[in-house]
Amino acid sequence: MKRFISMFLMTLLICLYVPLMYAEAKGLGREVLGPRDGWAAYGEGTTGGAEATKENVFTVTNRKELIQALGGNNNTNQYNSTPKIIYIKGTINLNVDDNNQPVGPDFYKDPAFDFEAYLREYNPETWGKKEVSGLLEEARVRSQKNQKDRIIINIGSNTSIIGIGSDAKIEGGGFLIKNVSNVIIRNIEFEAPIDYFPQWDPADGPLGEWNSEYDSISIEESSHIWIDHNTFTDGSHPDSASGTYFGRRFQQHDGALDIKNSSDFITISYNVFENHDKVTLIGSSDSRTADSGHLRVTLHHNYYKNVTQRLPRVRFGQVHIYNNYYEFSEQSEYEFQYAWGVGVFSQIYAENNYFRFNWNIDPSRIIKVWSKNEESMYETGTIVDYSNHRRQIDLITAYNNANTLKLKEEITWQPVFYNLIHPTQSVPALVKAKAGSGKLH
Repeated sequence: MKRFISMFLMTLLICLYVPLMYAEAKGLGREVLGPRDGWAAYGEGTTGGAEATKENVFTVTNRKELIQALGGNNNTNQYNSTPKIIYIKGTINLNVDDNNQPVGPDFYKDPAFDFEAYLREYNPETWGKKEVSGLLEEARVRSQKNQKDRIIINIGSNTSIIGIGSDAKIEGGGFLIKNVSNVIIRNIEFEAPIDYFPQWDPADGPLGEWNSEYDSISIEESSHIWIDHNTFTDGSHPDSASGTYFGRRFQQHDGALDIKNSSDFITISYNVFENHDKVTLIGSSDSRTADSGHLRVTLHHNYYKNVTQRLPRVRFGQVHIYNNYYEFSEQSEYEFQYAWGVGVFSQIYAENNYFRFNWNIDPSRIIKVWSKNEESMYETGTIVDYSNHRRQIDLITAYNNANTLKLKEEITWQPVFYNLIHPTQSVPALVKAKAGSGKLH
């Protein structure tokens, strides 16, 4: 019996430490962003936890271990900025209690919240189009905060979080990068967190909408961030699983990767975004003029497959979008709406991107413009590939020919932080071979 226990413990140690030794030997945790690899290379560049001492290199397998590795104090403004490397091994569920047991909505629900009562109270037939308010809405907000405090993990400065091997995964929650700098996140699959307490907004669109919280990764008031070789998806809980109320989808997902509130110098590279609605918002409000001069972001060699919108949607920022591959199926439950959203004072520079549709979509739909004034972006080298033919298309001309609100190609900057920009025709094979978690070598 003792021999059996000894062998079991030895096997456990090998399973735990061999992947860590391999990752360390490969130098993955100490790898830094290249000197010209997108906006995150600006100035001092992005190094994450590359300078971590041995005492600050961790392998974590659950929520508690992750929080301890980050400094042991989640959901506060007391961030641990000590250089650190954290390796994610296997699946970490963030939607768990202190004993690492999965929990559901009853774990977070405020005593005064009752969903059936909420539906009766705010039924559009009796409540109308005004903003929801009252005791039930206040109880919903408290319930949502209870969930947020547990499932959203704060990431401090000078941190690298790296998935080990091909099966590192975060589910049931997400990462918040707020008021910090110098963070690297690589080689992790993120399954979108589920908001148990979405809000009904009667004034959102002509019919109202359910709106949720929680991104897989949210970047706010932070700089020098590198998000690389990750996969973002709704996974085992697609939007269709939530049903409908008031004739509208009960939306329990928010963004996959959002960048807001004067964040700056960010590179998003070789990620997969698949089976999700709202993918990436850059700039959250038309009225937040403090974002002007910030939100400088590069997105390159990312793979967007059967996603709906915000690829990305941009306000204010100088955003370089190149060598990305966008693939859509008309049979997907995630119905394509648009790819590039041109918002207030945005400055998008898009080059050598490849779109593939298995139906003959009007290419003017790839760009969407919100502003009431003439907006501008620059676009070149785009290929649109249909099921039976492909061709290079000037998307701005296509948009302008179909819309009265015109786009100009007069932007005030030109990218300088990039390495090789590949020919557009080589993008699909290159991106499909290299993008996503499990492909970092």
